[in-house]
Amino acid sequence: MVDWLSSVEGLRAAKTFQFALQPNNFQIDGQGPVGKFYPKSARLRKRADFVRLTSSPNKCVTKGFLVVWQLNDVKQARLGVTVSKKVGCAVIRNRIKRYVREIFRNYGHIPLPIDINVIARRESVLMDFKTVLLELEKAFKHIGVSPCSRALRSF
Repeated sequence: MVDWLSSVEGLRAAKTFQFALQPNNFQIDGQGPVGKFYPKSARLRKRADFVRLTSSPNKCVTKGFLVVWQLNDVKQARLGVTVSKKVGCAVIRNRIKRYVREIFRNYGHIPLPIDINVIARRESVLMDFKTVLLELEKAFKHIGVSPCSRALRSF
């Protein structure tokens, strides 16, 4: 029994060590994966920011999400994700939040200095990553053609 346990532990250690030696997994300065981060400056973190967005007239409703946005003073796009307990258990809520953050991170540069709050609806529980991607792309495109964003592009 001890031999089996030690061989399993040995395999796990070998896999972990193998991954650590692969190139381009971490930056030279040790600050995490290269290009795979979601900085604090790109997040909505304060309650006041979320409250300010609730009164915003700029909204886009998709099948599984309500996307609310408003101009900010930070000069970059920031994202907040709201998933209430009505949507599902913690595992489901966290999965939806991971999907939304990953899409925002990979979507590319949103040229407008706006705050975006993505509010998940119950329909988002049944969506896989590709469906969430399509729904949020629709919303982000809507943000780009709204009257508010057209006025911003003249600056």
